[in-house]
Amino acid sequence: MALRIRLKRMGRKKAPHYRIVVAESSSPRDGRFVANLGHYNPRTNPATVVVNQAQARTWLAKGATPTETVQSILKRAGVYDEPTAAEGAIASITETAGRAADAVRGAVATAVGAVASAAGTVVEAARDAVESLAERIGGEEEGESKPGE
Repeated sequence: MALRIRLKRMGRKKAPHYRIVVAESSSPRDGRFVANLGHYNPRTNPATVVVNQAQARTWLAKGATPTETVQSILKRAGVYDEPTAAEGAIASITETAGRAADAVRGAVATAVGAVASAAGTVVEAARDAVESLAERIGGEEEGESKPGE
């Protein structure tokens, strides 16, 4: 469930104003939303921006990503700080490490399967050898002698 902070259009025809909302990325623009963070009216001079800063920071900390327009509005309101280059590098490294870990997990699972299959084959061969040896020993006890005795 990817959450986005985006604008929800309100108002009448040719007189829009917007709510700043947190919504699932798959929901429609004016559809269901999770939280209302404030509103934005571009028709006033200067544009009116009202944002609940604590709530906006909370949603950003939880991983909600703002759209480009909302990002610029939140910057103007003093809520959003651009991630630094170091944070971007850390995110990239973390993502790469996650993909590498998934690849290693897959390789380990394949190796475990191969080892289990080989072990099963070895166990079957050992059982066959033990049964064959038991038959030979059982046959000698009944009075059969080894060749060369």
